[in-house]
Amino acid sequence: MADFRIEKDSLGEVRVPLDAWYAAQTQRAHDNFPISGIRFPRRFIEAMGTIKLAAARANFGLGILDSDIMKAIVQASDQVRSGQYDDQFVLDIFQTGSGTSSNMNANEVISNLATVAKGGKRGDKLVHPNDHVNMSQSSNDVIPTAMHVSAAVAIKMELLPALESFQTSLKAKAVEFDDVLKSGRTHLMDATPVRLGQEFEGYAAQIGSCLRRLNLALEELSQLALGGTATGTGINCPAGFAPSAIQFINELTGIQFREADNHFEAQAAKDAFVQASGTLNTTAVALMKIANDIRHMSSGPTSGLAEIQLPAIQPGSSIMPGKVNPVMSEAMMMVCAKVMGNHVTITTGGQHGNFELNVMMPVMAHAMLESITILSGSVNAFRDFCLVGITADRERCRELLELNPAIATALNRSIGYDMASKVAKASASQKKSVRQVVLEMKIMDESTLNEVLDVRHMTEPGVPGE
Repeated sequence: MADFRIEKDSLGEVRVPLDAWYAAQTQRAHDNFPISGIRFPRRFIEAMGTIKLAAARANFGLGILDSDIMKAIVQASDQVRSGQYDDQFVLDIFQTGSGTSSNMNANEVISNLATVAKGGKRGDKLVHPNDHVNMSQSSNDVIPTAMHVSAAVAIKMELLPALESFQTSLKAKAVEFDDVLKSGRTHLMDATPVRLGQEFEGYAAQIGSCLRRLNLALEELSQLALGGTATGTGINCPAGFAPSAIQFINELTGIQFREADNHFEAQAAKDAFVQASGTLNTTAVALMKIANDIRHMSSGPTSGLAEIQLPAIQPGSSIMPGKVNPVMSEAMMMVCAKVMGNHVTITTGGQHGNFELNVMMPVMAHAMLESITILSGSVNAFRDFCLVGITADRERCRELLELNPAIATALNRSIGYDMASKVAKASASQKKSVRQVVLEMKIMDESTLNEVLDVRHMTEPGVPGE
């Protein structure tokens, strides 16, 4: 028996695997783009199912889609939304730049599922992929809509919760380490004292800013192209379709989307998408700084800073016994580098909105969703396997701080900058503490010196010598 069936499209007959739920246009695209094997991720397929379901309900509400067909499309679209047929979305992301092939992939899968539900066979088109599933739509407004919906849902459901949890743990460490006095560093050189807790407060504030920017990005992504159809004019789209369909999308996602202010901008330009990617890029920059600081502060155990200790989660060398490395920092740094690269891809893609349509949407969508996924995963892993288990070596911090010549800054108002500079140089060259040098030089008595060199005071605002 044949293991394929014959499907037809406007170009003629096509052999399609017998058990495939897609049809001719998907098969052609599958054959035409054997490039990478990289397919659209779950969130994008979910968004496509959401859009098709919402469109069917809107079309029924407008009186242009039969009730039985609407119900069959809704049922099939919901199955696509839930992930039951992800294996039927077989197309490479490197395809037609409009994503038409992937829109037809969704149309054909839903068409065949709905047709079988109505008692037909695959390929019978009792529910037609174009006339019914794609009613009031075009690939040119569906794909940009799916880009925004999938990215917004992924940010809300994955990245925001991961960063909020990360920030909570950073704040907890800031409280835990508030009593740890240590050397500050500027230009990688010793600077005036800080508290380890203050450094972690700074990291938490960075993540707080990232959260604020991501919520602004969600506002940018809230405008949907749906209703613009082929070129933004809305041809073949009845009045009222877009707001009705978008309301159904809102109910399904829990996010408040709205129709684009200008459909020509929404389909030809991808500026909001580029801006959202820029926010992910900024988040990656923040995480790179945090990961780097933590691995540097943990360097050692004997030849580095060793101010903090990281959980030992795996051996660090195949040859050096007992070596443990800051692997979670390194993993996060690699994720950040990948996100930065994805931002370049999205930025380049955004430049190719040629006249009425952007022609690099599939790769932009994939890059965005990959960035959201790996950022979320790396933040969660870093928190669970590194951050929550960090401990401070208080004695080591005190030891390094005692030898820090920058403590002499606190002497400025008492003995002047020039004399304080001499003390700092003597401290560095003689490997003696500033306290010891001042006493040996008999610049001030011990009681006064103790008051001036109150290290805790140096880390608080409004103190002399700041």
